Amino acid sequence: MTQNSDAIHEIVREHYAERIKNSASCCGRFDTLNATPDSGSTAEGKLYPADLLATLSEGESAVSYGCGDPITLASLQPGQIVLDLGSGAGLDCFFAAKKVGAAGHVIGVDMTPEMIDRARSSAKRMNLDNVEFRQGYLEDLPVQANSVDVIISNCVINLAPDKSKIFSEAFRVLKAGGKLAVSDIVTDGPLPDAIKKSLSAWAGCIAGAVEADDYIGMMKAVGFTDISITPVYFDQEDVDSALADMKDSIDLTTFSGEKVYKSVFSAKITAYKPS
Repeated sequence: MTQNSDAIHEIVREHYAERIKNSASCCGRFDTLNATPDSGSTAEGKLYPADLLATLSEGESAVSYGCGDPITLASLQPGQIVLDLGSGAGLDCFFAAKKVGAAGHVIGVDMTPEMIDRARSSAKRMNLDNVEFRQGYLEDLPVQANSVDVIISNCVINLAPDKSKIFSEAFRVLKAGGKLAVSDIVTDGPLPDAIKKSLSAWAGCIAGAVEADDYIGMMKAVGFTDISITPVYFDQEDVDSALADMKDSIDLTTFSGEKVYKSVFSAKITAYKPS
């Protein structure tokens, strides 16, 4: 990896190490998720449906660093081997472990030691024997080739300096016919640097986002097929609030709020490795 890539990795690692120490979310909107019956009607429910949250052990909580729900998108089945790219504190891995059952296995990979420690501690507390966490870079996955049925990821790839290498590694470790199911931040159309920078201060996940077409192009280049991308736009109220906070630092007369609503979004992305 290049010196620039190393610098970006270090910045991201420090950011999330600090986040986990303070139990804060990546995007400033979804913090602690609790498995309670009415979760679907709260802010937490914006990410995951209540029935999925309820699969966590009673009284258990986990910190979310995501922007979507790759578990539902992946349609996981019992017995599958699942890999989570940028597993963070382990929430999606825990959901996946419940879905694949004792016959399945879940691997979480993250570069931040504090995240790995938190995830391992939580898995032990929940007695989840079918999940493990490995420290490593997504551009150089510590995972055997052709060994994974499904890859998931939640608001992580956009942060990486070399997205093409991540897709190449994902393709390498997937079995033939394997599925990639990702929630990630992408853009559609030009977003002024000033607004992109200010939105990043609000959301924490936007700085590295690329155009949706470029994202798809990188996936196609390494061999993925049947690629689907579905936009999930941010709540207008949230964006309006963010724009109001930016009014003194950027000129919104040249780039309307309506354009911002449609220019950056969380995407549901699926793709397959050919059989």
